[in-house]
Amino acid sequence: MRKTAITAIVALAAMTFTNCGNKAQQEVAMDSDTIEVEDLTPVTLFGVCADGTSMNTLQLITDTNDTLSLSIAQAMEDNNVFGGLLAGDRMSVLVTPDKKAAMTVVNTSTLLGQWEMPNPLDGSDMVGIDMKDGGVAESIEQSTINYKTWRVRDGKLEITLVREGGSEEEETEIYNFLMLNNDSLVYANAEDTLSYSRKR
Repeated sequence: MRKTAITAIVALAAMTFTNCGNKAQQEVAMDSDTIEVEDLTPVTLFGVCADGTSMNTLQLITDTNDTLSLSIAQAMEDNNVFGGLLAGDRMSVLVTPDKKAAMTVVNTSTLLGQWEMPNPLDGSDMVGIDMKDGGVAESIEQSTINYKTWRVRDGKLEITLVREGGSEEEETEIYNFLMLNNDSLVYANAEDTLSYSRKR
């Protein structure tokens, strides 16, 4: 009799615990159905700088044919506008989730071309990178590094390369822009700061 009573109590406790757990799960499920979580992720847009661009506003015609007027006041204050704003130039723009303001603006047309610097090993000759249209990259006078591709995403420069004499596998280096204009290109990551001049 006593054994039966104990068994019944344990079973009742298990049922209560299970029901409480189910109730909590139902409440969570119900809450998740009714709460809308706003996406706060910045967005990278690609397009062309349009004629409506002014000192504090970038008019961007995106690759999906939308015309946006983006405030660049904060990006300018943060020194995050690179390469100038010339109508007709290709742009990569990191924008706020509401697509009303630019966080980082990179003129990828300005980025195109041959960039060189003195060889960091001994300064005896000029080495560099050639950034071509379509995201193709090539090395200039470098025997140990073979550049393959480049792109700008999320306001950063991504360069794919192969190091000669190594594993021969492609690596992707990600850099922050520090300067970009018609004559100078400077970018850096935690390991290197690379400062180029446009090859004439």
